[in-house]
Amino acid sequence: MSLSLQAGLSNAFNACILARDARFALQPRSQGVFHFCKMDIDWDDLRLFLDVARLGGLSAATGPTRLSAATLGRRVTALEKQIGEPLFVRQQTGYRLTPVGEELLRRAEDVEAAMQSLTRWREGNLPDRIVRVSAGPWTSAFVSAHIGEIWTVDDGIRVELVTTTDRVDIGRRAADIGIRGERPTEQWLAGRQSGKVAYAIYSGRRLINGIAAGLFVGATGEAANIASARWLQAHHGDRIAVRGNNTHSVRELVAAGAGLSIFPCFVGDSDPRLVRVAQPIPELETDQWIVTHHEERHAPPVRKVADRITALMRAHQPLFRGETPIR
Repeated sequence: MSLSLQAGLSNAFNACILARDARFALQPRSQGVFHFCKMDIDWDDLRLFLDVARLGGLSAATGPTRLSAATLGRRVTALEKQIGEPLFVRQQTGYRLTPVGEELLRRAEDVEAAMQSLTRWREGNLPDRIVRVSAGPWTSAFVSAHIGEIWTVDDGIRVELVTTTDRVDIGRRAADIGIRGERPTEQWLAGRQSGKVAYAIYSGRRLINGIAAGLFVGATGEAANIASARWLQAHHGDRIAVRGNNTHSVRELVAAGAGLSIFPCFVGDSDPRLVRVAQPIPELETDQWIVTHHEERHAPPVRKVADRITALMRAHQPLFRGETPIR
């Protein structure tokens, strides 16, 4: 083991074992179990807590954890009962950490760093630096399709996509880079505009079923909170016959003939199963910003990925602005 790795492991574990001026400490034990005020807490439970805390709620955490919101809720409640105090304030807009939750978050992040160091040591030469990129479902899919323009093995870094319709807290390092639809206003964030995104109404190519009747496909659940879904509800809510609970299911429904719906032009114009039936909707057009933490924006791994994402988005601006012909 190298001296630098030994030092990293030592520092990480010392941070877990010695919690000066704290109400509680997390002490590593065998099999990924940690001692918390004479209670055994499984590392898996801490990881779920970290995901919910960083992403701000159960719905946003379903993606990275691959668990249902109901299961996550039960696990969080069980952890709170084990600790004896609430970790979150439940709100309609999401989960907000209590003071005890804030304390646990800091300690759990120390444990996470220790576990990651162990994993890197066990697996060999995997890069230490992970760059997390947060984006909505459509933008995340676009980034995934162009990953070769954003990341290569030779970069010496790892990339994680955080896909959610909620705003990820870059200030808490839940992500290093955010692709957002508006300019950041927080003083600790830096942003650069990469272009604009247009939205339009699309139909499936076959005039059948709900499409033939002039009906619409709407969204429910978390997907209903995005601006295009709210616009559709406000303008054509009385003609929505079918709904999907995520953006991708809505697209599949439209392609199958269930009805019309609204998509970003870079999505609708790229799907051969869809056809745009009208010009982009002016009031739905948004700016697109690449957002980073002010202190992290010059870190070479973050800057490299952010520069490449910005270049990718700018290179495809005609597609994002809806400047392709109506098919």
